Amino acid sequence: MATLDLQEQEQVEALKAWWKDNGTWLLLALALVLGGFAATKGWQAYKEKQAGEAATLFAELNKQLGSKDPKRINDAATAVIDQFGSSAYAPRAALLAAQINIQVKDSAHAKTQLQWVIDHASEAALKDVARLKLASVLLDEKSYSEALTLLDAQHPDSFAGLYADLKGDVLNAQGKSEEARTAYQQAFEKIDAKSPYRNLVQMKLDALGGAK
Repeated sequence: MATLDLQEQEQVEALKAWWKDNGTWLLLALALVLGGFAATKGWQAYKEKQAGEAATLFAELNKQLGSKDPKRINDAATAVIDQFGSSAYAPRAALLAAQINIQVKDSAHAKTQLQWVIDHASEAALKDVARLKLASVLLDEKSYSEALTLLDAQHPDSFAGLYADLKGDVLNAQGKSEEARTAYQQAFEKIDAKSPYRNLVQMKLDALGGAK
C-alpha cells in the first residue's frame, strides 16, 4: 500500500482545511446559478412590498457577513427565515449562517440550519448543498451512519464527484479502505479534470494504494 510522505500529507491537510473553510461558498455559488431561474420565477409571484422587505433583510445579512460576528449573522439570517421562510432568500440565508457556525465550531446551530434547508428549500440544488455540508459536520462528529444516509440521497450528476469524495472520507474514517477507494475513484472520474480539487482526490487514492 502506498503511503504519503510528510510533504504530501501537509498538502492534503492544507487542501482539506481550505475546502472546509471555503467549500460551501463555492457550492453555494453553484447553487445560486443553478437555482437562479427558479428563484426568479418564485419572486414573480410575490407582492412588491414583500419582495422588497425580504430583499432588504437579505441585504442586511450580506452586510453582517463582513462583520464576521456570529451573533449578528445568525440574527440577520433568522430574521429572513422567520419572516420570509417560503422565499428564495430564506434557504440561502440559512446556508450562509450555517457556514459561519461551522467555522466557529457551533455545530449544533449549523446542523439545525442545514436541516432546515433540507426540509424547506424549494430548490433542489440548495438541498444538495445542505446535505453535503451536514454530512461533513456529521463526519467530524463521527456520526458515520447518519452521514452516509445523507450522501446516499439522490443528487444530480453535477454534485456526484463531491458526494462520492465525502462518502470516501466517511468510509475511510470507518476503516473501510476498499469501499473508500471505490468512492474516491468514482469521485475522481466525476470531478472535472481541470479542477484542482481533483488533485486532492488523487492524493487520497494514492494513500489507499491507488485505483484498483
